[in-house]
Amino acid sequence: MSKPRLLERIRDSIRLRNYSSRTERAYLYWIGQYISHHGMRNPEDMGERAVAAFLSHLALRREVAPATQRVALNALVFLYIQVLGRNAFQVPGFRLAEKPRKLPVVLSQAELDAIFERLEGVPRLCARIMYGSGLRVMEVVRLRVHDVDFDRLCLLVRDGKGAKQRITTLAGSLLPEIHHQLDRARYYYEEDLALPGWPGVYLPHALARKYPSAPSEWGWQYIFCATLRSEDPRSGLVRRHHVSERLVQRAFTAAVRAAGISKPASCHSLRHSFATHLLERGADIRTVQEQLGHSDVRTTEIYTHVIRRGGHGVLSPLDS
Repeated sequence: MSKPRLLERIRDSIRLRNYSSRTERAYLYWIGQYISHHGMRNPEDMGERAVAAFLSHLALRREVAPATQRVALNALVFLYIQVLGRNAFQVPGFRLAEKPRKLPVVLSQAELDAIFERLEGVPRLCARIMYGSGLRVMEVVRLRVHDVDFDRLCLLVRDGKGAKQRITTLAGSLLPEIHHQLDRARYYYEEDLALPGWPGVYLPHALARKYPSAPSEWGWQYIFCATLRSEDPRSGLVRRHHVSERLVQRAFTAAVRAAGISKPASCHSLRHSFATHLLERGADIRTVQEQLGHSDVRTTEIYTHVIRRGGHGVLSPLDS
């Protein structure tokens, strides 16, 4: 089996399961690295031990982050089970990169205000929604028009991490800004509608098959739509996508720097701040877990370590 043929099978298997283009790129990259590491051998001639050796190489020689090593592992498990059809695939003991336990970076209200003051336009509204609703950066840029419930003041996150859906709160103070952004999106939508043969907005394959007219409907359009149309790398169709998450990330990083904040804050710090501030205001941890979309409450409990709460509040003896 030639390598191009194998990569084609991998790509088809990924797209059949509606994985994101980011996952597709990551899986193809790490499978390519695995093949290269073993001297361009055919993966069908290798197995669990070869995978274990490659993963140990990543941890010991290349010193990759634990999350990166896990992505490589997922890619190779996908290759052997979903593409090559091995029913049982158990990777034997290998050196797992050690994952340091880090407390989340949480911003104070004053720091948040200073950052928001230095943002404008789409990045500012995205940042305020991330803090006000606990969204990840990809979740906010992927919001569609009918994901906003103005009556109940909530957001439907339909494309969250792990393809999970959840409902989270929406700050009423953001409504005027959201309406303004919707007016902007409506302008581009009507411009696209006037184009002959416009294919509409991107929808996951299952939704596009179930609702064939949905890509051209207003409710399915992205709230934070790009100003320019671009070619879909998978279908070759020219569509209007959402703004790039990098646009928001770069603007946020610049605002943090301009505000003179020394914390290593990123867009994800807004989500951390949302959870921490909710707990500080008396929200119970199960509510915060639901708002964040965590499957396990133990993931949410890390935020109790950064607030003075219960047994975690310790008075320094120097202050006695």
